[in-house]
Amino acid sequence: MALRGLRGAITVEENTQKAIWNAAQLLITKLMSANQIQPDTVGAIIFSCTKDLTAAFPAAGVRQLPSLQYLPLFDTQEMDVEGSMPMCIRVLVLADIDKSLNEICHVYLGNAKQLRPDLNV
Repeated sequence: MALRGLRGAITVEENTQKAIWNAAQLLITKLMSANQIQPDTVGAIIFSCTKDLTAAFPAAGVRQLPSLQYLPLFDTQEMDVEGSMPMCIRVLVLADIDKSLNEICHVYLGNAKQLRPDLNV
């Protein structure tokens, strides 16, 4: 096994706790499933949000998932770069997995698919 970084992003339609939590849960669930990641192999999960998402922390939503409640989760605000995608949650999962860099499945959902079309499967 090797420590790998797995990336993903998702957009939300509205700045509400429910929308942010649902999006974060969907994103992390799909990312972990696509890469056959078990919670005990995860070192940390880092979320970032664009400045227009202020209603909730994505990590708080993911912490509601029973299998992920004890993982180290962290939230931060995305850099406010002119022209960047609005209403976007990004994630970096650090995990020990048996995949080479080119075998990792990064997950981009919603309008975030535009961020890395080269990585969408």
